Amino acid sequence: MLRGMARPGVLLVVMLLCGCEESRRTLITAFSPNYTPPTLDAGPRPAALPATVRVQLQQVASGLEQPTDLQFVPGQPRRLVVLEKTGRARVLELGDNGATGLKDLLKVEVATSSELGLLGLAFHPRFVENGRFFINDNPVGGELRTRISEWHIPPDQVGNSAARLVRVILQVPQPYQNHDAGQLVFGPDGFLYIGLGDGGWMGDPKEAGQDLGQLLGKMLRVDVDKQTPEKPYAVPSDNPLVNKPGARPEIWAWGLRNPWRYSFDPTGRLIVADVGQNLYEEIDLVARGDNLGWDEREGMHCFEPKEGCQTEGLVEPIHEYGRTEGASITGGYVYLGKSIPALMGKYVYGDFTSGRVWALTLPPPGSRTGAINEPLGRFSMLISTFGRDVEGEVYLADFGGGAVHKLVPAP
Repeated sequence: MLRGMARPGVLLVVMLLCGCEESRRTLITAFSPNYTPPTLDAGPRPAALPATVRVQLQQVASGLEQPTDLQFVPGQPRRLVVLEKTGRARVLELGDNGATGLKDLLKVEVATSSELGLLGLAFHPRFVENGRFFINDNPVGGELRTRISEWHIPPDQVGNSAARLVRVILQVPQPYQNHDAGQLVFGPDGFLYIGLGDGGWMGDPKEAGQDLGQLLGKMLRVDVDKQTPEKPYAVPSDNPLVNKPGARPEIWAWGLRNPWRYSFDPTGRLIVADVGQNLYEEIDLVARGDNLGWDEREGMHCFEPKEGCQTEGLVEPIHEYGRTEGASITGGYVYLGKSIPALMGKYVYGDFTSGRVWALTLPPPGSRTGAINEPLGRFSMLISTFGRDVEGEVYLADFGGGAVHKLVPAP
């Protein structure tokens, strides 16, 4: 999921980069609702940008506890659901004078150590008609696992009453307490995309990324509008491994380390921000049957072995960055708003540890090369997730400070 970096300095950075589960658990759970984000000073600040792309952050909500996801309620453009790692989905009414808290959408009892918790929510494409939505969490009790479940609420009752659990869609055992990803997204095809990390620890000890018999380290694609006698969902017939012996048919793409946040662009391309190991963070355009390379490669570089690794059949990232820029990528959205015209059509994303935010001009349709990256600024916060409203404006959440901010033009 995330990596934390806060003062006091060097010791925490060393703990972070060592990759050990206990250190990451300590870093993540240490951040409380009263945490004050540090002023980050590692490395040079971005150079001044042209006025047309200068941005700032406008706080729209505060008092949250470790926010992990931001989702606007379909058909209710001013209502924002904020997930909190500790198990609550809060409904906020955004107004000119700040946010008003409404009745919680749900509360679940979740494991919260390390990178576990309530991590992702996706409204069904026909939510305004059927009131269905889905969450990704790590429930308490029994073996450590990722659970994908379906919930229901009458759409006109969002903010007035709590949702009810309908059924569990999928449960995947987790060997460790980190790298279990968290996002859920419905694609333009109407299917649910579920990103799962490699299961944790470090260096993919379960060899999940390249094992097609495991769901870990994969992007899954399932049909939650249908069921089979064996499963509470159906596998789309055009999934790439449907007829491959020994492979899990739910898999859409593989070779992912920890796809914490991902989204679709207006042309239907899936943009995945994959959290790296120790050296590189990457952004991928993920298509049917892609092998993104983990753990043979980290970004565009050999990981195992360090030299001469297998490259045939592996898909290159469209962008990567190293440790001078940050240490834990947080994927965002293509900007579609009107308030910052220079960002139109660019993919806005950030880094959890450094507080940097960038805009990436994506390659043209049909290509994976030619992406252009530009800095938008560096902010004293732990950027855990992004959101986008019906007007295409982009928001981000500060995990440590418990606040939601809107990206707006700078004067």
